[in-house]
Amino acid sequence: MINRLSSLKRFLPAPPERKVAILADAHFFVRSVPVPEGALAPEVSGQVELALEMIAPFPLAQLYYGYKWKPGVTHALVFAAYRKRFTLDEVDGWAGAEAVLPAFVTLLKSAPASGTTVLLSGTDSLTAVHYGDASGVPTQVRVESLPTDATDSDRAAVRDALHKSLGGTLQTVEISGPPKLDPGSPQGEFIFRAGDFAAQFSTDEIEPLDVRDKGELAVRRRSHARDIILWRTFVGCAAMIALAVFLELALIGSAFWQKQRLALIEKQTPVVNGIMTSQSLATRIDELSSKRLMPFEMLALLNAKRPHTIQFMRTVTSGLYTLEVRAQTNASGDIDVFRSALNQLPECEKVEVLDPASRDGVSTFRLLVTFKPSAFKPEGAQS
Repeated sequence: MINRLSSLKRFLPAPPERKVAILADAHFFVRSVPVPEGALAPEVSGQVELALEMIAPFPLAQLYYGYKWKPGVTHALVFAAYRKRFTLDEVDGWAGAEAVLPAFVTLLKSAPASGTTVLLSGTDSLTAVHYGDASGVPTQVRVESLPTDATDSDRAAVRDALHKSLGGTLQTVEISGPPKLDPGSPQGEFIFRAGDFAAQFSTDEIEPLDVRDKGELAVRRRSHARDIILWRTFVGCAAMIALAVFLELALIGSAFWQKQRLALIEKQTPVVNGIMTSQSLATRIDELSSKRLMPFEMLALLNAKRPHTIQFMRTVTSGLYTLEVRAQTNASGDIDVFRSALNQLPECEKVEVLDPASRDGVSTFRLLVTFKPSAFKPEGAQS
């Protein structure tokens, strides 16, 4: 079944290419803000907004911002940019993106040792992400722009200046950018690659990092959830329709097969009836030629048990081992006595009393007695 589903995928339209907008780090200012110990995610979101209102030179409504935080960590890394630093065309291009992130945010997955500085080298900037502790949330981020014709010595000088401004760097990890979304990322996951570096995020981890308007993101999430429900409903209905079509085809095939079978039976019925008739005739001829009726012997067995009140009016043989007797009596209770006595005979197989009737104190009935084949032996039979 799985192999069939896999083969069907070739005929389905390819899913749309996933899109993530990665922005230049130079557009953002980054700060580390304190978070109360034991705070929950909704409380951290409010704490971030309050901190931005205090430290940002612009109102919160004029900022694109996000933050990095982990449960149990007592600080969050906040990054924000003035909205007018992005053109309308750039913002319009974010509409189809699953996430909009600064470039350095794609590195914030691992938890390096305390004192580690991660350097992301871009074409026009150098970003230093410093981890002052082992919490996995950076404590400092510095971005330095580079001229378009920067030489290796220029980059080395900027790198040294960044190290001095950060302080406390024990080891450095250099990553060649720019980072890009891996097109092979599974649905609901985001894998970013930059050189040999790779970081994987879930949808829940990406949401607070997305810098777009938070109200629009909430509407987007609700719309996405609704689309998922509608899609699953559509898939379920399609599956039910496919099942109904399959069952209908099965019924049509079954009706066709039944019609063919009945036609074959009807065609063969005369032949079978002829064979059965021939078999019956052969059996009857064999019985008449090799066996003989013994009505007197049968009648003698019945008379041995017949109460004197019962009179036999007529006897007829029906087959080799069945005797039909028409009788009457003025003592109806002797009928059951007679039947019980005959049933006890070892020669009798079955005794039936049929059509009992009573008139003017006289009861009439038919007695059908079936004897066992071994009850009588024809003359000349070997004992």
